Amino acid sequence: MACPSPSQLQKFQEDGFLVLEGFLSADECAAMQQRIGELVAAMDVPAHCRIEFSTREDEQLGTKGQGDKDYFLSSGDKIRFFFEKGVFDKKGNFLVPPEKSVNKIGHALHAYDPVFRSVTYSPKVQALAKSLGFQMPVVVQSMYIFKQPHFGGEVAPHQDSTFLHTEPLGRLLGIWIALEDATLENGCLWFIPGSHTGGVSRRLVRTPAGSKPDVSFLGSEPVRDASLFVPTPVQRGDLVLIHGEVVHKSEQNLSNRSRHAYTFHLMESLGTVWSPENWLQPTAELPFPPLYT
Repeated sequence: MACPSPSQLQKFQEDGFLVLEGFLSADECAAMQQRIGELVAAMDVPAHCRIEFSTREDEQLGTKGQGDKDYFLSSGDKIRFFFEKGVFDKKGNFLVPPEKSVNKIGHALHAYDPVFRSVTYSPKVQALAKSLGFQMPVVVQSMYIFKQPHFGGEVAPHQDSTFLHTEPLGRLLGIWIALEDATLENGCLWFIPGSHTGGVSRRLVRTPAGSKPDVSFLGSEPVRDASLFVPTPVQRGDLVLIHGEVVHKSEQNLSNRSRHAYTFHLMESLGTVWSPENWLQPTAELPFPPLYT
């Protein structure tokens, strides 16, 4: 289903998330998985740039963890590799096969890789954006998420607008496409329905040039009642719409099956200010490209 029905649109407005079943075909999913396999097979990341990706606040701020944080902060207009926790020794050498160590690849697959570009800018995605009322959407980032079997990291409860802030709020949309079945066992998404209506509890901002750490949080993430979260298992090819302010998470993958997904974020650029304090900034090499071509 490429576009939501009126009742689905209402459901999205109420809940802040929505599943569209069968958005991509099995062949389209397989093409992205094959391409990502090629990228991983060819990756060559210097030891000092081997960052273990984490959603823990102390590790995001660089007080724990390993790697050159600038490798992450300058990745908005590049295709770069980020790794699961615990896959390196103290010298940055792999403790597991490299292809089993990648947490995600980001943040410009949509711009530089033809396979992912063709999906991101497909007529189906453009029609979806138009059905949601986007007038001048731009693509701000993209990621391929692996959720490796046995140790794929948890993603702590968060709002995407914490990291990708706009004025006014409500202009950011995550598009999350399952390339493999996402189940309770391998780390499907969980949401708090209706949590997109209460604003943003914290923001990740860049600190002044020369400061350490390079980023800091304004505000704090409140303790969330676990009973409020609703699991959202989906099948391969399903698409999940994620409002920029809806609270969501995923658990660690302790199963023997991976949970691959491709995700990207759209912003309505008409009448919107992208915060100059966001970690991710458009560059001369890659201004945020318009979705409608």
